Amino acid sequence: MGIPVRSSRVPRRREGCARFRLSHDTPCVGVAQNSRSIGARRGHDAGVAIEIVFETHSWSEDNERAVATGWLPGRLSERGKSAARELGIRRRDDNIAAVFASDFRRAAETAAIAFDGAAVPLLLDWRLRECDYGDLNGADSALVHGHRAQYLNVAYPGGESWREAVDRVGRFLRDLPSRWQDRRILVIGHVATRFAFERFLRDVPLAHLLEEEFIWGEGWEYQLANPPV
Repeated sequence: MGIPVRSSRVPRRREGCARFRLSHDTPCVGVAQNSRSIGARRGHDAGVAIEIVFETHSWSEDNERAVATGWLPGRLSERGKSAARELGIRRRDDNIAAVFASDFRRAAETAAIAFDGAAVPLLLDWRLRECDYGDLNGADSALVHGHRAQYLNVAYPGGESWREAVDRVGRFLRDLPSRWQDRRILVIGHVATRFAFERFLRDVPLAHLLEEEFIWGEGWEYQLANPPV
């Protein structure tokens, strides 16, 4: 596929997970909205902000087998490849200045299929990865997600906690204004990616997110105005 890809350097699994922690009590000042319900929340005046469109990676072979891929690369199923092409149709004319994706294969493949031949840059960033389930990467989804609330602040054996995963994605948000202020970007990621956006841009408690049932949609939209320093 002819799309240009740039990838950030990926550290070893446990490096950097607890550095430059965002405050758990002070979210980014921003506005979020589902793509079907656009509007400011809590009277916030967005001003000059970064518009963030979030899409999950397309359906993977592990999704079909009810496996929690975690920090394994994964790959798209035929159904997922078709969905990635639909994502491209949905977003190619959406004024997207750049596409950011997790560096895991299932997310990068989604982006590459969706924007094959497009001029928009595709940037891979390891901070957008899924939560690291450690010893449970590749285990049955029911086993991994059935009691995930107990890993809110306690790391999975050999992995990371949901708090660490969300804070990692938060550091991605902090870096965006240095290059993408007043632009509209697309992010393709995972459950942990969306949890971070909901936590820091909507001020939804992480404990609540861990208990909710995920309902897939054709994207979520957010505005990032003043990320933490």
